[in-house]
Amino acid sequence: MDPIRNPYAPGAGQRPPELAGRDEQLDRFRVVLERIQRGRPERSMILTGLRGVGKTVLLNALRSTAVRARWGTGKYEARPEQGMRRPMAAALHVAVRELGHPQGDEVDHVLGVIKAFAQKDQPGAKLRDRWNPGIDAPAVTGRADSGDIEIDLVELFTDVGGLAADVGKGVAVFIDEMQDLGPEDVSAICAACHELSQSALPVIVVGAGLPHLPAVLSASKSYSERLFRYTRIDRLSREAAERALQAPAEDEDAEWAPDALEAMYVATGGYPYFIQAYGKEVWDLAPASPISAEDVRVAAPEAEAELAVGFFGSRYERATPGEREYLRAMAELAVQYAENGQEVDEVGSVATADIATHLDRKPQSLSPARDALLKKGLIYSGERGRIAFTVPHFGRYLRAQT
Repeated sequence: MDPIRNPYAPGAGQRPPELAGRDEQLDRFRVVLERIQRGRPERSMILTGLRGVGKTVLLNALRSTAVRARWGTGKYEARPEQGMRRPMAAALHVAVRELGHPQGDEVDHVLGVIKAFAQKDQPGAKLRDRWNPGIDAPAVTGRADSGDIEIDLVELFTDVGGLAADVGKGVAVFIDEMQDLGPEDVSAICAACHELSQSALPVIVVGAGLPHLPAVLSASKSYSERLFRYTRIDRLSREAAERALQAPAEDEDAEWAPDALEAMYVATGGYPYFIQAYGKEVWDLAPASPISAEDVRVAAPEAEAELAVGFFGSRYERATPGEREYLRAMAELAVQYAENGQEVDEVGSVATADIATHLDRKPQSLSPARDALLKKGLIYSGERGRIAFTVPHFGRYLRAQT
């Protein structure tokens, strides 16, 4: 097969040629935009799922939908130990510019509020040393600059929402890796969304994060369950996975044989990133169309080697020796559960008490490793006393390394 015409696109956040299996989420979001624009009540949205299921891709697709609806949009990726003021200000700066409000004075005022919000990140800094967010308007005094992030974000969203309402549009802020927000910032987001829902201003937050993100929000504000519409993004169904492979191939005058599609679903588990990674390697090594199950078998080692370096290995390398011991114990326990006939949940979680027993260690001595892995985003806790990998097939990768 011609590698130049290879349609598959494995990459972090890179949109696949066929965004299969996400029509329901896209259609629902269009309804949300239309309802908000008409002054109807709607909630902000949260997308959750493991790594590799396409959360970032879907987040970008939702943003494109909002842009086509002529909304103002901004996006940023949350990072551990990073405050929210600068990235949020940059995202809202873009959103306000996209709105195209005709009244320059009113726009400058809101831009000044955004600037004041951003610069409050540097208390006590001299004027010449202050970070400049690239906004020409002068900072507004007395608005979104109290230093209390919760108060300031509410005021900022209120002013931006008023500007959007003037032109009959809305503003959507997209936050990726939302579980990495600090506790104060999570609380501020919840408070601001609560205020927006009461004032019916056309501003929404669309967040994406790991499966424990709802628990992070709930721990901050007890009413967060009612603030957001939660959508779990999972692996693709068999039909959607086949469409993700077949549609791009047909555009290049090629096709997959039925047995090849079966082999691909078994190999990838329906996870979108794996579908693209295997699809690329199989295409490059297949001699001709239609692609067969034998082509998948021949290319599988190449795909697995690529994933071992770029998808699994890059994450494993971030762990210390003690953390790697903890990860390997999780992988080994999952197999033991299956061998002993123990019930295994759909995310393959294991009990933290069992990890301590498996390693012949006291549970307290393993807390530092577990907490570090949680912060690094390699594992998550969906329920008290249990832990699971944030990366699908990570246990299989670890078992192959030993």
